[in-house]
Amino acid sequence: MNELKMNGQEESPTLRRKVPSKSLLLAVWAAGIGGTFQYGYNISIINAPTKVTTVCVFRKGTLLFNNTFALLAAFFMGLSYPSSTFELLIVGRFLTGVNAGSIQPFMLRRPGSSWGFGALLKGTSVVVLKVGESTVHSLPPPTVPECYALCHFLSALMWFHGPDKYHREKEDIERERVSAAGIKPKKPWELFTDTSLRWQLLTLVVIHMSQQLNGINAIYFYADYVFTQAGIPAAKIPYATVGTGACECITALTCGLLIESLGRRALIIGGYSLMSVCCVCFTIALTFQESSPWVPYLSMICVFAFILSFGLGPGGVTNILTTELFTQTDRPAAYMIGGSINWIAFFFIGMIFPFIVNGLKQYCFLVFLVVCCLVATYIFFVVPETKNKTFLEIQSEFHSRKELIAANGTEGPLLSTPM
Repeated sequence: MNELKMNGQEESPTLRRKVPSKSLLLAVWAAGIGGTFQYGYNISIINAPTKVTTVCVFRKGTLLFNNTFALLAAFFMGLSYPSSTFELLIVGRFLTGVNAGSIQPFMLRRPGSSWGFGALLKGTSVVVLKVGESTVHSLPPPTVPECYALCHFLSALMWFHGPDKYHREKEDIERERVSAAGIKPKKPWELFTDTSLRWQLLTLVVIHMSQQLNGINAIYFYADYVFTQAGIPAAKIPYATVGTGACECITALTCGLLIESLGRRALIIGGYSLMSVCCVCFTIALTFQESSPWVPYLSMICVFAFILSFGLGPGGVTNILTTELFTQTDRPAAYMIGGSINWIAFFFIGMIFPFIVNGLKQYCFLVFLVVCCLVATYIFFVVPETKNKTFLEIQSEFHSRKELIAANGTEGPLLSTPM
């Protein structure tokens, strides 16, 4: 990338590594507290109406309107207990799903610098409250400039980065705009017919499906049993369960700090590899649960280690890769496909997991071991590192394999960029 000259001086290589501006941090907080904070970790980052609402009312208006679903969800779920009506709980959960993460990553992409985008987007994935956040969240968006790609993007960049530091982001956006000139945004089904996006789309399917099929739900299923066997009093088990949630918060923050230094590939491959080890250890510990008084504590360590590995790798990087693997014209459709696959996989594992447990007992984790190993292997050989790269550079990494095949007539390596 060409260095830009500002005020007669060349931009320092360390300039991009400085702490983001206050305006940018405000935008991150506004986007995060209005979406993923209200749902927990956001396993689906797109909803069907998003493409329409972002065009009609732009993204800032969509964020404000999105709070309505959060408030209604809180109202129905709160009313379900005193009225003894479980149907209200179902309605509340449905509205929560509609609310969770429909537009936050879109809002964050434009103001975020390419070097810090992973850390910024990861900051929207920490868990806390609901009603108060929806109310508080309504305050900053009116002050945040609209950053729709074709509407006042220059003034928005100046607001986010300051008048002296927005030039590099403007150059990246302009380069992507020129590359996409005359290309209409694709529909979800059009991505399946575009051979140039074959590897990106396959990667999208793999990482989102594996996020639900990697065994994290099984770990939570076994958590109460493991804590009971470890001798934790029944009244204290809920607090131990809260500890598992605290683990996810810690790893979310840790991932945000490490993602720009270690890169996406190192974190997600390392996360799945550690989860594979935890699956083996947990299976052994559950098999010999009653053979020794210290074995239940080993099981408890495996529970926390698995959750930490998930949050540090797949839980923190999957949604970031969804954004970085596609350019502006393909990204909305990719979000739709990724979110749909995530929910379908979640529904699928919820339906079959009880049968897996009944049939395999503690050996069910061997199934998840296979999934984690296969995904780690796929990412190692197929997915390039996206750290500090523009969307066009990432796209060219995938295209390089196709060009190599055309030139040599052989498959060649899947990956052209070292880890």
